[in-house]
Amino acid sequence: MKTKSYLPIFSLLFGAFVWGIIWYPYRLMALAGVAGIYSSLYIFTLTLAIALPYFFITKKKISLRSKDFWFLSLVAGYTNISYVLAVIDGEVVRVMLLFYLSPVWTIFLAHFMLHEHTPKRHYIASFISLIGALIMFWEPGSMIHLNSKSDWFALSSGVGFAITNVTTRKHIHMTISQKALAIWLGVIIVAAICIAFDRNVMPTLDFFTFIDALIMLGIALSLFFSTLLVQFGVTRIKAVEASSFFLFEIVVAAISSYFLVGESISLKEWFGGFMIISGVILAAKD
Repeated sequence: MKTKSYLPIFSLLFGAFVWGIIWYPYRLMALAGVAGIYSSLYIFTLTLAIALPYFFITKKKISLRSKDFWFLSLVAGYTNISYVLAVIDGEVVRVMLLFYLSPVWTIFLAHFMLHEHTPKRHYIASFISLIGALIMFWEPGSMIHLNSKSDWFALSSGVGFAITNVTTRKHIHMTISQKALAIWLGVIIVAAICIAFDRNVMPTLDFFTFIDALIMLGIALSLFFSTLLVQFGVTRIKAVEASSFFLFEIVVAAISSYFLVGESISLKEWFGGFMIISGVILAAKD
């Protein structure tokens, strides 16, 4: 019985590990000439193809008529696309820290959408995290300085992530499989919409090398398992508490970005990040 209680936690940690390292293969594909929007379209289409036998074998019934399904789909789709665009162009750890302001948004969303009790320490935690963000953004002569598109993508992705997690917990009438399918379809739909307004030429399948194909397959398999596991975890753990386990992603990203591409982060950003993380831990403390 005790083992079962740890399964949601393990699920969230596994998802955090996947998203803490997945930036690297996405960046490799970008360096090879495949932009993030296009790689997301190809990879999530492949992920969906991998999932179809799973739905057939397990005989999962999926209803596509629900407004809740499509709302979750579009929000999750934007969250994934903006996250990928952020980590491809931005400093990985900085992107992660900005993304993990999501627990601040989760606190307020969980209060109004889920009617979860909001202790005073949650508001204190939000204040600490926001001060940390201001420290990161501060530049001489500018109170708030977002210096690149990746910063904006990271912030907006964090908002989307908060909405996705709260929505996942709210819609208990939807199965884990339905929620996972909504996310995969959402990325494909949002990517297709972005591509429709993109002036670049879409890479053809013969553009990819064998290594590119292996990378995409590896990402697709990782996303298939991590999506199911994360949906399992956030369905069983309170929205704010679940956010603390995702912080493991920052640890994975910091280590991987240092050893794989030699990225470093300034003292100011580390201090701001420390306050953001402290706020998240305080909010999630039971």
